[in-house]
Amino acid sequence: MKLQITHETTYNYDAPILGLIQSLRLTPSDYEGQRVGGWKIAVTGGHRGGTFRDGAGDLIEAWTVRGPISEVTVAIRGLVETRDTAGVLRGHRETVHPLVYLRDTVATAPDAALRDLAGSVQGEDGLDLAHRLSAAVSDAIRYNPGVTETWTTAAEALALGEGVCQDHAHALIACARARGLPARYVSGYLHSSIDGTPHDAAHAWAEIHTGPLGWVGFDAANRCCPDDRYVRLGSGFDAGDAAPISGVTLGQGNESLDVRVAVEEMDQ
Repeated sequence: MKLQITHETTYNYDAPILGLIQSLRLTPSDYEGQRVGGWKIAVTGGHRGGTFRDGAGDLIEAWTVRGPISEVTVAIRGLVETRDTAGVLRGHRETVHPLVYLRDTVATAPDAALRDLAGSVQGEDGLDLAHRLSAAVSDAIRYNPGVTETWTTAAEALALGEGVCQDHAHALIACARARGLPARYVSGYLHSSIDGTPHDAAHAWAEIHTGPLGWVGFDAANRCCPDDRYVRLGSGFDAGDAAPISGVTLGQGNESLDVRVAVEEMDQ
């Protein structure tokens, strides 16, 4: 599938700020399931700094914007050709050992309820267990936008019984790690749901290291493994670590945010 991605993030400030420094994880990597072409990042008034690929294989770019400024837009536009690999991440170059992803974070730390959920299923091997854990999380947390916040933890989302893709990913990561399976958070895009409904927003899911097969993606929010409708941007221990945009603002202005995402299928 050929997908055109348009992603604009606009920051507005009620008082001009002196400037900002951003770290962008906004360029997809090439691997067996996707090939990237014509990818472009533009930052209003921005100056591109150093660029490097981290140990997880993600391309990181540093950008600075000098003020005074009241509005900044980070705009991405590009093409990605995707192929269904049943969620298996093949050919992705990275140097971090999978066992590193057994480390808990504040967002993914398992409480007693998460440990009980993780222990409620059994699998014949790592892959089967990962599938069953994903299904258990899907059953335990109903998809319902607007009921959780950016800082909601996996334990809080499970207690609430509702959440969004970030909450499903965090809960699945917590359960997998509780069962000794390395797991990480993945940020990206989704063209449409299984029934064909367009998905005009950024998306997130989890990857679990299942053993000999390596990393496999699981989208508990949609009860599936990522296929050719998905574009993988980057990964981390949790949503904060895998954030496509992070940075520091210099000044006292209060910030508001507007995000627009379009994922369109192009003619083959």
